[in-house]
Amino acid sequence: QVQLVESGGGLVQAGGSLRLSCASSGTLGNANAMAWYRQTPGRRRELVAIITTDGNTNYADFVKGRFTISPDNAKNAMLLQMNDLKPEDTAVYYCSADIDGTTTQYLPDYWGQGTQVTVSA
Repeated sequence: QVQLVESGGGLVQAGGSLRLSCASSGTLGNANAMAWYRQTPGRRRELVAIITTDGNTNYADFVKGRFTISPDNAKNAMLLQMNDLKPEDTAVYYCSADIDGTTTQYLPDYWGQGTQVTVSA
């Protein structure tokens, strides 16, 4: 059974940085793509960034130049480095995986439980 577990969330001041990690277990090694989403109360979950096994990435416009998605192959994990954080980045961040996904065609097959990121003004 595939499990995704996020970590690294917390409280940070505007302009600060956080690094999220998504650890995977089970047969996730076959997933072609993984991604980070975020969600705030009353709003739909939105895509933040995608990475494929061949290293291609895609970012939402609102994080381009500030966030970086990358693999941590040694730990079978995925990272999201978040710099220059803004109060509007406050959300629950979710890790996901799509067995057949690409940077333009992505529909999660698996989700993590989420980690809270709070950015104070």
